[in-house]
Amino acid sequence: MYEECEDWTEHIRILRILTEMFLPHISLEDVEGNFFSKVLPKTLQFFDNLMCELSSKAKGLTSQSTELCSTVRSLLQTVVQLLETLTGCVRYVCSVQELSLHSIRSLPSSVLCVVKSTFTHCKDSESVYYGHLHLISDLLQSLFKETYSLQKQLMELVDLISIGSASSEDDITYMVSVIHTVLEICSVISNMDHALHANTWKFIIKQSLKHHSLLQCHLKHSDILSGLCKDILLSFDSCLQLAEQMKVSEIQEGTDFRLFQKTVKLCRFFANSLVHYTKEFRACLSDSCSQLHQLFLQIYSKFPPSLYAPEILEVHQDEISQVFLVALDPLITQLLPFSPFMERVLSENLGLPPEQQLPQCLLLLTIMDKLSSQPEEVQTLWNTGKSLSLFSALFLSFQQCCGELSLPVCLPQVVSTGQPAVPITLYHYVCVHLCSFIASTLPSHFPQLECALLEAVLGSSMITSLLAMDSWCFLARYGTAELCAHHVNVIAHLVRAWPSDCCQVPALGVLLRRMLFLMAPEHQVEFAHEFPPEEVQNLVVWQHVSLRALNPDLRAQVASQLCSAGLQQCQQWLNSSRALGGLPPVNTALSVLLAACSSADATLEAELKTSVLGVLSQFWSFLQAKQVSDEPCLQKTLCLLLHLLEFFIQALDAQLMTQVFALQSSLLQLHPPDHVRLAMVDFLSSMGKVFIPQEAQRQVVPQLSCLFASLLADQTWLIHQHALEAFTHFAEETRHEDVVPWCLNSEEAKNKVVNFLAKTRQVQETREARTERLKQERITWSAQVLKVDGELESTGEPVAKRACHPPSEEQYKAAVGTMEGAVEAVKLLLQKGSPPGWLAAKLEALHAAIATLRDSLR
Repeated sequence: MYEECEDWTEHIRILRILTEMFLPHISLEDVEGNFFSKVLPKTLQFFDNLMCELSSKAKGLTSQSTELCSTVRSLLQTVVQLLETLTGCVRYVCSVQELSLHSIRSLPSSVLCVVKSTFTHCKDSESVYYGHLHLISDLLQSLFKETYSLQKQLMELVDLISIGSASSEDDITYMVSVIHTVLEICSVISNMDHALHANTWKFIIKQSLKHHSLLQCHLKHSDILSGLCKDILLSFDSCLQLAEQMKVSEIQEGTDFRLFQKTVKLCRFFANSLVHYTKEFRACLSDSCSQLHQLFLQIYSKFPPSLYAPEILEVHQDEISQVFLVALDPLITQLLPFSPFMERVLSENLGLPPEQQLPQCLLLLTIMDKLSSQPEEVQTLWNTGKSLSLFSALFLSFQQCCGELSLPVCLPQVVSTGQPAVPITLYHYVCVHLCSFIASTLPSHFPQLECALLEAVLGSSMITSLLAMDSWCFLARYGTAELCAHHVNVIAHLVRAWPSDCCQVPALGVLLRRMLFLMAPEHQVEFAHEFPPEEVQNLVVWQHVSLRALNPDLRAQVASQLCSAGLQQCQQWLNSSRALGGLPPVNTALSVLLAACSSADATLEAELKTSVLGVLSQFWSFLQAKQVSDEPCLQKTLCLLLHLLEFFIQALDAQLMTQVFALQSSLLQLHPPDHVRLAMVDFLSSMGKVFIPQEAQRQVVPQLSCLFASLLADQTWLIHQHALEAFTHFAEETRHEDVVPWCLNSEEAKNKVVNFLAKTRQVQETREARTERLKQERITWSAQVLKVDGELESTGEPVAKRACHPPSEEQYKAAVGTMEGAVEAVKLLLQKGSPPGWLAAKLEALHAAIATLRDSLR
């Protein structure tokens, strides 16, 4: 009767008779062969026909078509009755003792098909019923409720079934199929009901772990992990949206807040599930490391302190952090021993978008914090990575966070145990955690640490170079005195070996200067013996050193030797043909004299000081403004001379003072580079200490006032700022009060000085405007870094050939992302004002270049 029945109502009536009156009397051994295998195929066919008819009728549903509406409602009621019947069937089977998969084989898969189809129908109801949901909403609710009940009953049934080592391959395959089908249902119900969604995932995780040893090689781990990651991100996005809405509406309690808390807990559940699953199946997750890495980056790119995070209240931020992010943290610990994850995180070509640069940096710091408690082999894995070491990866990542460093963003840091966390800048945060990691680094990993530190010091990013120097100085203080001495010697040898005009030498010089302060006194003596100050070839080293680092006796000795060697070098050039090609050694000698005067002025003998001033005076007689303007080496000479004269400012005679000001006045009219103008500013600042000789006042005073007036009007903000400081200093000290108003030759200049003294800000930029500006500047900065790095590489020795690998998808995404960002930047500029005349032609050229790229793809 059941197999031949065609009427919907009769079909359901007979099915109920079969399940309620016949099924209980069939033995467990016979139920599959005599009942399920015969009844369920027909039930599925009936269900499919029913859903097909329902979808067909729903298309014409309107408020006026009462007959059609009645038909659709009747069909929905029939589906609900079918679900009730199947639920009763499954409930009965659950009551049977000692169930086996073989005895009910057809039931789970058939019920799952029904569940998936009905949930899909509920999810798509808006489009299926074309805005007429109000006509059948009560029945749709019943449909969802009964499907929910059926799935819950089925999960209880499957939970009662166990498959052991004696199970057949077919049983294992079947159980895997059940888990994968429930996974498909998960993707359908992700936005429908929190409790249902969580319970469905709980079933998947539980069954996977319950039969771990049998299913491990058969499960689609990447699909399960992908689903978990996707649902974590969806729930997290919902949290942020709710938090953002509550900030706008200034609500901290009520329905929205309760929903927010519920969603945060759902995030925590997913995080715990992911942690649990990863712990058990880590060995099978090699292909999923990219997804796990991206999960961290995407979450932290949307959460403070990211520049790209939405504005939310601190209370909601704390809730997310304490409930959800804390639950996700153990996942990193579990992945530390996993080589594929390490290779992904430390990959040299990640091609991350701007919003994920800070999260990558914070992830690396989190890994550093955890590594010290890991076994030696795990530390070795990360510190000697295939592509990059953890040290090098951190410096590389830190370099990309220019926007966050400029704002600056702040992170919480516990300064002392038992005290609440205080906000500190990103630079401070990274430096503290990096130094803590260096303190725990094994001696066997020092080669990688030293290599990364040196690379960062010599890199194109000044802030990254500074971080490396700070970290290196910490290492020198934390390590042994012998290690510090060894590093100082290595750095000094590098400085001496490289050409003085190499752009990396100043960074090494700064590091050398700082490190010498940290050396033990006996090692400083050894350093002076290793690099004798009286030898000319060592002057390139000593020019970077502060003699204040040395003990008084050694300082006096070294200062005297440096001055003698420097004076000899200068006098030798002055007495020769004075060829410009011989100026670099002279500039080195002047730098050494400057170092001696800066650090040991009080210990220099009067006779030696007189000799230095005498040599300095000889340079001014042949310096010509036009030649200085054209020759960079002469510009450096002039800057050094100006700085040196500051130490002898009160000993300058009228003739020398006249020469110095005449050259500066002539040179300023030729628009010298910034560093020359800055040297002029510093020299002018020192003029407040002296009384200008009567015979020089007629020439010097007008030139002094003109120089100040010109530098105060300078359009370069750095020079303008230094000029304001220098003028203020000069005005406070000088005995020539009548000169001060002459320097302020306009109302604008007077107002700027007054505002500077009153500490009045000229422009007040909002944090939001500054954040947006920094996002745009990041694009320009990234392009400039690539250019500079390319130039640095091209100026050195030819690099070894690298293996030719095809570009990754991430690299293409990064390149296209840069193009898109540049387009947006141009749009913003066009909104702010009229474009330059050349822009149209440039855009045409770019348009043609993009067309060529598109054609090459075809």
